[in-house]
Amino acid sequence: GYAAITAKATLEPFQFARRDVGPHDLLIAITHCGICHSDIHQARDEWGGSIFPMVPGHEIVGTVARIGSGVKNFRAGDRVGVGCFVDSCRTCTACREGSEQYCDAGMILTYNGRDKDGQPTQGGYSRQIVVDENYVLRIPSALSPAGAAPLLCAGITTYSPLRHWGVGKYHKLAVVGLGGLGHMAVKIAKAMGTEVTVLS
Repeated sequence: GYAAITAKATLEPFQFARRDVGPHDLLIAITHCGICHSDIHQARDEWGGSIFPMVPGHEIVGTVARIGSGVKNFRAGDRVGVGCFVDSCRTCTACREGSEQYCDAGMILTYNGRDKDGQPTQGGYSRQIVVDENYVLRIPSALSPAGAAPLLCAGITTYSPLRHWGVGKYHKLAVVGLGGLGHMAVKIAKAMGTEVTVLS
């Protein structure tokens, strides 16, 4: 992969080992990974608490290369995606309700986190990743992998509140700024039939 060895360092080639594929894991050969500004913040340690060396990347698209013995919903060759977290406690109220992002124990980040064994997690600026099937999404073949990757962060970050608040036809939406998130909000809201105005 490519890692920041220390804060603010230029990314450089970095050798590391992924965990073995468990019964419910997928080994994903990564073909694309978006660049989210939070990747830059983390690699520069601008938010504090960064774990180095760090392989960033949490807008991952790839192909399933191998499946664990208990995997039933994916097969080798499927195009899939992985977002900003790869595990959670699975037992708290939030996890049982399908809101793992609010896990009481804290979700396990795709990178710059620690897995259940305490090992640092490494992200998608790498050749492959091992992820539990419950934290993997199917990517439709109609979407280009390069276009789909940003949907795994910027896309869901804007889609979720639009959906939550029932934004759609006959609504008016103001989007402040036309950056990475803003342009996603415009595209998604327009597709929902909303009248959109950008303030910039």
